Amino acid sequence: MEIVVFGAGSLGSLVGGLLARERAHDVTLVARRDHADAVRESGLRVEGELEARVDPTATTDGRELAADVAIVTVKTADTAAAAEALATGSFDAVLSLQNGMGNEETLAGALDAPVLAGTASYGAIRREPGVVECTGLGEVVVGARGGGSSHLADRVGRTFAAAGLETAVADDMPRRLWEKLAVNAGINPITALADVDNGAVLERAAIEVARVTARETARVARACGVDLSDRDAVAAMEAVATDTAANASSMRQDVRAERRTEIDAINGYVVDRADERGLEVPANRTLTALVRSWERARGLR
Repeated sequence: MEIVVFGAGSLGSLVGGLLARERAHDVTLVARRDHADAVRESGLRVEGELEARVDPTATTDGRELAADVAIVTVKTADTAAAAEALATGSFDAVLSLQNGMGNEETLAGALDAPVLAGTASYGAIRREPGVVECTGLGEVVVGARGGGSSHLADRVGRTFAAAGLETAVADDMPRRLWEKLAVNAGINPITALADVDNGAVLERAAIEVARVTARETARVARACGVDLSDRDAVAAMEAVATDTAANASSMRQDVRAERRTEIDAINGYVVDRADERGLEVPANRTLTALVRSWERARGLR
């Protein structure tokens, strides 16, 4: 299978690197210049919980590419630009493995190819150009973005599983996306603002804030027609915090690197949908305001 990974940073490099272990796959990473140069010169090294040394194609130019599937792993703020670049190419399917909500709609609005939704709970950090570390094992879930069955999702799922990625194909992706949103809303801003590992949200000082944030997200999900209970949202958040206790969330990594975060597509998305429906979400609103204030103070928004 021909595979393009658009936005090969931490997660994209991990997924692309593991897929490239299969000789039957031709993998192209679209990455920043320093990373792309290092991969072209010395290959990509995967370290940590999973290990590999592979030689995918690497480029900085994501235009006019062709493949069976394009996997999009850019930050939410870059989704529109990614969609514009991908629209110049040709793909049988495009899969979003991004944080936050709204990415699939942005991609579908610009592309002729079917857009699949996905989640990934693997931990990954790009340690240096050409090197990515798997900091925690997880699962990739793929499916039709509107729910239901999809032969394209089945095909992509088989490809991921054959490459050694724990993979599931789901027919309830809207619910799974909202559940992941509840997880991220409860973990990411707290760990970013406090500069702590994921497991710290389970401690007494933070657990109730994380739980309230997840419950608010579930309430908004139900108002949007998605059946996600408060109990399930909180349980999912606590399970991920436990399983990834020693990991740094993506938002914490962004804050440490003084990059703009994905707060708008996580807690900010919850706030926007709540405002549309007249719901109160004070925990999400406060966390959103705090992270946005941090970004403004550094000229990032």
